[in-house]
This record gives sequence, C-alpha cells and structure tokens, in this order.
Amino acid sequence: MTQALLTRKEALSPPLKWAGGKRWLVPTLREVWRSHSSFRLVEPFVGGMAVALGLQPRSALLNDLNSHLINFYQWLQKGLIIDIPLKNDSDYYYLCRQRFNELTRNNQAESLEAAKLFYFMNRTGYNGLCRFNNSNQFNVPFGRYKTIHYVENFLSYTHALKDFEFVSMDFTESLTHSNDFIYADPPYDVEFTKYSANDFKWQDQIRLVEWLNRHNGPVVASNQATDRIIELYSDFGFSIKLLDAPRRIACNGDRKPAKEILAYKNLSTVLSHPAKFLY
Repeated sequence: MTQALLTRKEALSPPLKWAGGKRWLVPTLREVWRSHSSFRLVEPFVGGMAVALGLQPRSALLNDLNSHLINFYQWLQKGLIIDIPLKNDSDYYYLCRQRFNELTRNNQAESLEAAKLFYFMNRTGYNGLCRFNNSNQFNVPFGRYKTIHYVENFLSYTHALKDFEFVSMDFTESLTHSNDFIYADPPYDVEFTKYSANDFKWQDQIRLVEWLNRHNGPVVASNQATDRIIELYSDFGFSIKLLDAPRRIACNGDRKPAKEILAYKNLSTVLSHPAKFLY
C-alpha cells in the first residue's frame, strides 16, 4: 500500500453522527490493539464505526441490530455518492423521513435510496439521534441546526472498508474464533435503549457478558458504570477500569464527564490509560 493510501485511510472520520460515539476511546484501545493487530476485529455493536476506522484492522466483522445502519455501511463500502438534495429545511426533512419509512414498509430498506436518505436524516435530524418506533419507523424530529456540513462524496471510504464484513443479527449469531479481538459497546445500562424496533434490556446485558465470557480470545467491553454493570462483569472475572467519558450528546446541556467502565479479558498487553482500577 502506498503512503498516500495510508495517509488517506488514517484521515477518515466516522461518516455519521452517533450518540455515544467512541472516537475519544480509540487511543486507549489502540494500546492493546497493537499487540493483536493480526487479529480480526469483531464488533457486535458497531454503532458509528469510530473504533474500526480508528484501529484500521486488516479485516473486521462489524455487526449491528440496526439494519438501516448496516445498509448504509454496505453502500458506503461499495462507493457512495449522495446525489439527493441536502437541505436544512423542516418541510423537506419530513418528506424525506416519510419516503424513508415508505421504503421500509415496502421491503426496500436495503436500497441505495434508503442509504442516502438515512445519511441525510442522520445529519439533519435532532441531535443525530437514530430512533425507531415499534413498527420500525424512523421517528426522529427535525434538528433545527443553523448550519450543517453535508458530505456528498464518500468514495474515499471504499478502500478502507474493503476487507470489512457488515452484518445485522443478534450478537450471539456472530461466528467468532479464538484469534478474533472482540470490542463490545452495547446500548448502555440507561433508561433509553430503543435504537431499533427492539429494546436492549437487562437480560440482554446478561446474555452479552455470558457470550463474551465464552470467547477464548481478547475481549474489551465498555458500558455505563452503573453498580449492577460493574457487579455483572466482575462476577464473570473481567478486569475493570473506570473512565471519565465525555458526553457527546446531551438533551439537557449537561456536559460533565459521565462514568464508564472498560471490562476486559485475555489481553496480552495491560491497559495503561490513567484511569481508576476497580478490580
């Protein structure tokens, strides 16, 4: 690979706004990733893809239960040009939202048009939220931004994503092997968890830890540092660090650091981030 390609790959940013994005955590994860860079990166909750773009694995299995998000990434991988109007206008936004939901109802949610509309709604909707009702209909209101920076040409992502596999399934269905490095960033243990038509409930948090615990290779997980999350991971023998995490999206304007954990197992390199050890 040429130096020009390497430079361009390193410069890529997450293409979407995403609540709880993990760009701030990439330097910490990179410490342990260096010792496992020959591994395939597996993310059962890829979200905004900040970690995969930041770590730049040779190959990756990137999953999310939000099939609309995965559809966008699959078209991004093929080489995406946004050629629909991109206007910061309320009436136009709701027309696009209506059209997107119409595509979903008519089994066209995997179309190129749906991917373009998904990008537009992500940039234009309220706080970059991605929220669906029980009928899997996108219901985020207009965002009322003064200005929005839209991107139309995403061809620079094609090379970076060429060896990534994007899937949408329950995390337990992901086929993993011992030389996979798993990074799990599930919906946090907070009141709102409805990022798709299905909630991620406490029982799913338990299922996730059980699944991660069965993996023989390196595992890192992040979550809100609630008492029961800390207890859950420690009961399964995970080492835990407590971090101050920036709130990137807060409806009430509260920007004070939130407490999060990193829970990890089977790492060949010890995390050295200046954070508080719990266990």
